[in-house]
Amino acid sequence: MKILSIAFLTAALVGGSAAMAAGSPATVADGVLVGPNGMTLYVFDKDAANSGKSACNGPCATNWPPLMAADADQGAGDYMVITRDDGKKQWAMKGKPLYYWSKDSKPGDKTGDGFMTVWHTAKP
Repeated sequence: MKILSIAFLTAALVGGSAAMAAGSPATVADGVLVGPNGMTLYVFDKDAANSGKSACNGPCATNWPPLMAADADQGAGDYMVITRDDGKKQWAMKGKPLYYWSKDSKPGDKTGDGFMTVWHTAKP
């Protein structure tokens, strides 16, 4: 009976973790959001919160790659999935699309924070 309870509890925890991971594309490191690769995530002042759109497309998205979502991804909690102008999916947190900065070279870099006064590290 005890083994069955432990197995049930383990299955419930693993299932809960998988569901949480599926709806949470970012984690917190050093006070900022980071993507699954450990790289710092950013928000763009020109993105209107909760608009479901990204204002960073074309050459902008080359410098500021979006945190992409799979077609099957579903938002949860503060995270939502938006559809970009090209039809691809992107993660947003609290209604603001999330991006990487192409000039960050390693986890922990935050070189895009304050860029042109419109890019900022994404905070939880």
